[in-house]
Amino acid sequence: MPRVKRGTISLKRRRNVLKKVKGYRFGRSNKEREAKVAIVKAGVHAFNDRRDKKGNFRRLWQTQISAGSTQSGVSYSKLMGDLKKQNISLNRKVLAEIAQSAPDTFAKLITKAQG
Repeated sequence: MPRVKRGTISLKRRRNVLKKVKGYRFGRSNKEREAKVAIVKAGVHAFNDRRDKKGNFRRLWQTQISAGSTQSGVSYSKLMGDLKKQNISLNRKVLAEIAQSAPDTFAKLITKAQG
């Protein structure tokens, strides 16, 4: 029976684990057991932060819209209410982009929403 040298799969697994934790600090970057824990924890944070990112962007857009609308003398909540009443269905992302890049168009949009 030929001789079998073991460990190629486990070495490959170890190499892949340590590749994922490159740049981590202390034992997390070179000890396999700590690295596995770090990978799991990083994955949990990444999953949660992908969800949080949506809310963060929404808050950013609200702030940008509010800044643009207060220049025209309208509060954010009044503006959003007026847009709904006039059936102008632009989402916050688009409104924030218009408020930032084209303030004159945004002012026209505000007057249309109020009238």
